[in-house]
Amino acid sequence: QVQLVESGGDSVQAGGSLRLSCAASGYTTTKICMGWFRQTPGKKREGVAAIYTGPGLTYYDNSVKDRFTISQENGKLTVYLQMNDLKPEDTAMYYCAAVTDLCSWYRIERLDFDDWGQGTQVTVSS
Repeated sequence: QVQLVESGGDSVQAGGSLRLSCAASGYTTTKICMGWFRQTPGKKREGVAAIYTGPGLTYYDNSVKDRFTISQENGKLTVYLQMNDLKPEDTAMYYCAAVTDLCSWYRIERLDFDDWGQGTQVTVSS
C-alpha cells in the first residue's frame, strides 16, 4: 500500500527557514515524480517544486526557485523541501504527492499525481 508521510511544518517568523520531509513507501520503483504543493483556504492548490527521483531532475515555481530547494535522500524515496527566507505569503498547508511517471511542469500545474499525503502546516508571521 502506497503511503506518503509529511513532516516539518511549523510556525516561523518572516526570514526564517524550515525543512519539510516526505517519506514515500509502498512503491515498487525508485523512479517516481514527487512534488510539493501548497494550498490556503479558498484558493486552488498550487505546485511549489518537484523532483524525479531517479535522475534527480528538479522543477520549481518561479515564486520560490531562489528560496526553496527540493532534494532526495540517497537511495530512499524521501524528499525534502528546504525553505529559506520565508515570507508571510508562503503560509499554507503543504502537501506531498507522487506519481510513478515522469515529472513535468505541465503535470505539476494540472496536479496530475496519484498519491497525496495528509499535509503539514507552514505559518509565517511578519
